Amino acid sequence: MTLERRSFIRTAGIAGVLAAGAAPAVHAQGAALRWRLASSFPKSLDTIFGAAEIMAKKVAEMTNNRWVISIAAPGEIVPAFGVVDAVQAATIEMAHTAPYYFFGKDPTFAIGTAIPFGLNSRQLTAWFFEGNGMKLMREFYADYNMVNFVGGNTGAQMGGWWRKPINSLADLKGQKFRVGGFGGRVMERLGAVPQNIPGGEIYQALEKGTIDAAEWIGPYDDEKLGFAKVAPNYAYPGFWEGGAQLDFFINDKAFNGLSAEYKTILECACTYAATEMQARYDVRNPAALKRLVGAGAKLFPFPKDLMDAAFKESMALYSDLSGTNPRWKKVYDDYSAYRRDANLWFRFTEATFDDFMQKQRL
Repeated sequence: MTLERRSFIRTAGIAGVLAAGAAPAVHAQGAALRWRLASSFPKSLDTIFGAAEIMAKKVAEMTNNRWVISIAAPGEIVPAFGVVDAVQAATIEMAHTAPYYFFGKDPTFAIGTAIPFGLNSRQLTAWFFEGNGMKLMREFYADYNMVNFVGGNTGAQMGGWWRKPINSLADLKGQKFRVGGFGGRVMERLGAVPQNIPGGEIYQALEKGTIDAAEWIGPYDDEKLGFAKVAPNYAYPGFWEGGAQLDFFINDKAFNGLSAEYKTILECACTYAATEMQARYDVRNPAALKRLVGAGAKLFPFPKDLMDAAFKESMALYSDLSGTNPRWKKVYDDYSAYRRDANLWFRFTEATFDDFMQKQRL
């Protein structure tokens, strides 16, 4: 590589080099590689924003700081919901986001995160790593010039903060509800008015009365964002997110320009960050829930008639999509077949054990 070529790469960055049609050997031993990652999540959330920071730290450690990935919060480079377009266009090399935010481009994106009455976090991990999930989703993301790695899982989520508790399906009618991703499609069929608002903007919308209720993730993050101050009724479960997975999206040309060693380093760093993120939630959510209830939050379960109607509408929606969207059908057919087998197994093991243990006073 000539001195002039090295200088060009340092000055332009990978996005500029790719745009110019060059194919730099940025993965060469000793070469300095700098990437930019845009997150869809507020910097204040050490759990979910922090997963990208963990990934970048591990990449730097494994390359002796020869590869540095800088993390940008929403608005610093692109808006929270602009990250896929930015990766696709090679404006940035990477994004950390929830694929279901982009279901408006194609509903198939939602399967990469969570769909109502879908897989729990263990099942989704199994489908991705040992089933056909990663293969099928990568085939889909290839149409958007992206390669994906898992980027964390929140586990099953809560059902959001409501000004008034929902005691029946009828109470849902007309409620302006901030709900991420695909869950809004089902809520709409139940009579609610879904709103897809970035995490950093939810509190203001709830406080001003622009929306009547909002869900985000669970106790630890929800406590940080202060929703209980303006809507004290806390619902469960978040049936639209039984195990919400995030992804690291990488521009395909940037990824393919890496050496085999650097590709493996990135994969290992992403997987480590994904494991760490869910561990943080599972440790921090219990204490946060205690604090919220102690401060006056009122827990309530979604009523059975709402749950039954939501399940029915979800299955009808998936059937409709399978009849009209071949890309959805290809992925969902495999996903649903695995869900059927996994739930049969979990019914005899995980569910029975969990049900018993959660009734004990230890």
